[in-house]
Amino acid sequence: MLKSTTVALKPADVDKKWIVIDAEGVVVGRLATFIANRLRGKHLPTYTPHVDLGDHVIVVNADKVVFTGKKLTDKIYYRHTGHPGGVKSTTPQKVLNGRFPERVLEKAVERMLPKESPLARQQMTHLRIFAGATHTHEAQQPEIVDFKSMSAKNFRSI
Repeated sequence: MLKSTTVALKPADVDKKWIVIDAEGVVVGRLATFIANRLRGKHLPTYTPHVDLGDHVIVVNADKVVFTGKKLTDKIYYRHTGHPGGVKSTTPQKVLNGRFPERVLEKAVERMLPKESPLARQQMTHLRIFAGATHTHEAQQPEIVDFKSMSAKNFRSI
């Protein structure tokens, strides 16, 4: 009779890769899901929930992401200042046209990771988002992932 064993990796056994994704014309939610899975390591057959074994992800052209439907103008992001009556709101369009357009994608990925967890905070440090077409991590020799061609639903041509 065969005995099946479950492999639980230790942090010393993890070999992390670096990947680059071009976000120009890509749908935000689909890209955020892909990035969250890569950061957690769920794409690996040796996935272990309590170990950080995901890849380092570099995203370029984050200011050129798109939303489907009317989400660009109708979706509302809420935050609270901490003071009574301090609820602030904004739309993705205002954020993308503002000073830090990469925050749209950053927050989308952050909300897909486990909530209020030291592991999620550690995994978020492995995400680098750049608004322009260049990045500063050439020394790591990242592998380019063509996310657009994985599915026709991943991008919009507008």
